[in-house]
Amino acid sequence: MSTLPATTRAAIAVAIAGVTATLLTGCFANPVEELVNRSVEEAVEGATGGDVSLSGELPADFPADVPVIEGKIGLSAGAGGTEGWIVAITSSSTEAMAEAAAALEAAGYTEDTSVSGGELGAKVYTGSGYLVLLAGEGDTVSYTVTPKTQ
Repeated sequence: MSTLPATTRAAIAVAIAGVTATLLTGCFANPVEELVNRSVEEAVEGATGGDVSLSGELPADFPADVPVIEGKIGLSAGAGGTEGWIVAITSSSTEAMAEAAAALEAAGYTEDTSVSGGELGAKVYTGSGYLVLLAGEGDTVSYTVTPKTQ
């Protein structure tokens, strides 16, 4: 079974996170929201073979040395191992992206300016065995974390 390059997986993951976060910001009644959440979780799990949660928790095997900002987790998914994880967090701060970047830098991650998005609101960080793609706008940040290939 072939695997997609890390950059392709990251781009797909960010797209899924963005679409899902957009869907979840609508004003749904609780029963409908639960049905939508369950359907999205099942669809992504079926497509990726990984675990997906729209319930506000990090994946159980999410790397502890990748700091995330405080806030409401709207989406988390992960196949772990070589496939990685995705987490979308809505913060009470309007500077969520800057806070996420500062937390990674404080944990020893360095920005890889050769692939960062600049004005697009995306940055790539490397450190402690992981590649972290941050994408954000306003109070929402999505993390796509993949193990670095050696």
